[in-house]
This record gives sequence, structure tokens and C-alpha cells, in this order.
Amino acid sequence: MQALNRKLLRDLWRIKGQATAISMVIAVGVLMYIMYLSAFDSLQVTRSSYYERQRFADVFASLKRAPLSLGSRIASIPGVSQAETRVVVDVTLDVEGLAEPATGRLVSVPDRQRQILNDVALSAGRYIEAGRPDEVIVSEGFAQAHLLRPGSTVRAILNGRRRDLEVVGIGLSPEYIYTIRPGDLMPDDKRFGVFWMERRALAAAFDMEGGFNDVALTLMPGTEPDAVIDALDDLLRPYGGWGAIPRALQLSHWSVDNELKGLQGAGIVVPMVFLGVAAFLLHVVLRRIVAVQREQIATLKALGYSNRLLATHYVQWALAISLLGTLAGTAGGMLLGRGMLSLYNEFFRFPELEYRLEPEVVVGAVAIGIVAAILGANSAVRQAVRLQPAEAMRPEPPTKFRVSVAERLGLGRLL
Repeated sequence: MQALNRKLLRDLWRIKGQATAISMVIAVGVLMYIMYLSAFDSLQVTRSSYYERQRFADVFASLKRAPLSLGSRIASIPGVSQAETRVVVDVTLDVEGLAEPATGRLVSVPDRQRQILNDVALSAGRYIEAGRPDEVIVSEGFAQAHLLRPGSTVRAILNGRRRDLEVVGIGLSPEYIYTIRPGDLMPDDKRFGVFWMERRALAAAFDMEGGFNDVALTLMPGTEPDAVIDALDDLLRPYGGWGAIPRALQLSHWSVDNELKGLQGAGIVVPMVFLGVAAFLLHVVLRRIVAVQREQIATLKALGYSNRLLATHYVQWALAISLLGTLAGTAGGMLLGRGMLSLYNEFFRFPELEYRLEPEVVVGAVAIGIVAAILGANSAVRQAVRLQPAEAMRPEPPTKFRVSVAERLGLGRLL
């Protein structure tokens, strides 16, 4: 093997341009694989822990108005673990610097911080205090778009009355990871924001004392949401219920989930295209090398080199190129994966979005690089192994020959 290894290095150096080009194709495939799947893992793990920490609901429903007494009947539906009734209202905001009014979604929260569904995670400031009806916590995207901070005020129209809302905190909620105004195609933090307001103050402003118009539920493990949704719809129908939906159809979750599916799909399909091209290029180049080295292969076999050694030699040739591309692609994938994840912060709002590169992803990248090399080398290796020493001493004859149409027309002399 020592002599074959020296031959391998000489061969690679002789075709270093082609070897580098094939390595770069493999590198791009591995880069795409690591970039997409590491971003997928980072988003998925972050979302799961965020949902669990802030108690993201499993079922959502909106209605016109129902009495608070209905909340106990909702909580007693079989399979319901926790029920949260709320007041949710969209209002017009008069924001300085905007040519047209913005929209604010007011969501009621208790006057004292406790564990509730779809809880608010504070990133700055404090929680609202009881007895201060104009205090609000504003969503992070809207606050950043308008340079709001604790102590700022936002003018809003609440049920026909103008009120100045005092920002005491900036927060995030798993219910609004993807914050989009109804009817819009893309998030617009300048024109849509979420405000969490003390429940009694919000209910008083919209004649909702003793009532609610929104409900969120979490389910017991193993409970199918369809049966709970049917029972919930039956209870809310007399009160103008618009139809309950499972978590899968909640707008923010649906948007994030579709993005995750897209990342996962792209992380499998796109790299396969590049690695398929790389395998084809390895196949072409190795076949040419074996054809050119027929006499060398014959001499090596005559000197006692076994088919196994020669097969290993040409597989190593492909693996060396693949390894170079895999190392470059892994480094580039980690770098671009971090950059890709930072782009998601412009659309998805998480308290913390840390980059994660799971060992399984790196192992998978190395594995597909090896598979591409073996697939590319397979045909050339079989060709080298099949050669008999006496036959390989003379040039390879054409597999078939016939006079072409160009030659029949007299054009052969021009070619």
C-alpha cells in the first residue's frame, strides 16, 4: 500500500484542478446540508422549549361575548388540562411618524403575574401593576420599530375614546412568534403590535365586565383535539363562537411550522442535487484515469498486487477528494448556518435563538460525502478489477465502430 499511496498522491497532484473542482461541488452539497438542518434543529429546539416554558395553548377559540361563568364548563370538558378566558380586541393606534394609523391588538392579562397560558416573557421593563389601568406591555417587534422603551406612551382609540397607554414593559409571547396583522402577507412591525393590558381595565373599556371573547386551552397528554374542539364549539355557539381551531392552525405556529418543514425538505433535496453531480463527475474522471492507466494496472497485477488492493487504491482516490470537500463544506455550513439563523430574528420573535449544530448532522454530512465518493468510484473500480494483465497490456479497443453520417457526407475530413 505504501507504493500505491505515493501513486495516489502523484495522481491527485497531476489532476489537482479537476480534483479541486469536484471537492468544491461536494463542499457546496455538504454546506447546504449543514446550513439548512442546523438552522432547522436550532429553530425546532428553541420553539419547543419556548412553548413549554410559556405554556403555549393547544386549542384556540374566539367569540362575540360569553359570561365568565361559562369558563368553568369549558374547563370541565373531558381532556382539558387548563382553560384561560381572555378579552382580545384590535384597536387603532395613533403613532407619530406614520402616515396612516397602525393596528394594536390588546390582550388581557391578570393584574398580578402568575402562570397563565400563552404567558408573556419580559425582555425589558416590568409587569403591569394593579390599579393602573393605562399600563401595557408591548411586543418587542413593535417597540423596536418605534423606539419604544419603558416609560414611553402610545396613543390608542379604545371604544371611541382616545387614551394614552404607558409602556412599562417589552415582551414576547409564543402566541405571536410570527406577528402579522390579519389580512397582511408579511409581518409589518411598524403597523401592527401586540399590547398586554390589565384585564379589568380592558374589559371596562369595551363593556366586557363579567365576560370574555377569547379562550385558550391546553390538553391532557394523549388527548385528541378534535373531540375537545367539538365540545367547545357546542358551548360557544350560542355566544357567537367563530369555531375553535387546534394549535396546528394557529397562525403563528402554522407559519413557523411551515418554515421548519421547508428547511428540513431543502436540507435533504438541495444537497442531494450537488452530491449527485459530484458522484457523476467522480465517475467520469475515475473512468478516464483507469482507461489511461491500463498498462500500470496490468503491471501492478503482474507484480502480485491483488484486486482488493487496487480497488482500495481507487476508492481512496475518490474518498480523498470527498474528504477535502466535506471538511470545507462543514466549516462553511456552520458559518452560514449562524448567519441564516440571525435572519430569522427579523421574522420570528424568540426570547433566545441560539445556534445549535447537532453531532448527528455532522455525521450525516460525512456519511453522504462518503456515499457520493463510493457511488462515483464504483464503476471505475469494477473496471480496474476486471482487467486481466495480458489484456491490459494493449490499448482498449472500441466497444463498437460504424461509419458516421458526417463521414458518409464527406465531412469527416473537416473534423
